[in-house]
Amino acid sequence: MALRFRKMHGLGNDFVVIDGRGDAPAVPIDTIRAMADRHRGVGYDQLAVLSDRAGSDVHLTFYNADGSLSAACGNATRCIAHWLMDERGSDTLTLSTDRGLLYARDAGGGLTSVNMGHPQTLWHEIPLSRESSTLTLPLDGEPTATGMGNPHCTFFVEDAESIDLATLGPRFEHDPLFPERTNVQFATVIGPDHIRMRVWERGTGITLASGSSSCATAVAASRRGLTGRSVTITLDGGDIAVDWRDDGVWMTGPTAHVFDGVWHG
Repeated sequence: MALRFRKMHGLGNDFVVIDGRGDAPAVPIDTIRAMADRHRGVGYDQLAVLSDRAGSDVHLTFYNADGSLSAACGNATRCIAHWLMDERGSDTLTLSTDRGLLYARDAGGGLTSVNMGHPQTLWHEIPLSRESSTLTLPLDGEPTATGMGNPHCTFFVEDAESIDLATLGPRFEHDPLFPERTNVQFATVIGPDHIRMRVWERGTGITLASGSSSCATAVAASRRGLTGRSVTITLDGGDIAVDWRDDGVWMTGPTAHVFDGVWHG
């Protein structure tokens, strides 16, 4: 099967994007996993498939590197929105995902903004396996749980740089409190509008950046009174701006198109 794809990244959080609009064939799970291999495949943190959907300009389906589905992927959404706005010659776009409708706009200066929707803060929405306070979970470190279409668990620590992410990330990803597993963030509040954050993504592992994790961390910090609702988050791959507004959580940052290719599988 000859499968055309586009490689993109947002702050080093990288993706393979497959344009499945029109009559393009479905992508088998075995192919998704094979393409994710950074030694024998293309390599990516997430894969996104574009398809037609009434009521939106395009529908996005996201897969993690292990082939599991994800309802949200913020950086991929921004990258794809930038590409399609250029393609259409427009400065706004409506995208549908399993999370719902998302709205994108050209923010100028090479930046793209996406409204990732309203955060989910009730235990059954995230979801958790039992009723718990999502502000301070009954886990070591009392993290905060947030849903952004996918589950997130945010720890606020004195020094995010010193955290053994490779050990703690998978430990909490698979904690029984999260029946669908969870993304895990370790964040240090630098100031009322600045956070340093590192992330472990479920189904993928350590990534240089994560858009939905950035949104979840900003919401968690604001709920706990540690910051305002508009913050800059410094990730391993660079800075992203998050603004929790009345109409949802807006995320703004750069995008990059790396190369186009054809997968022969």
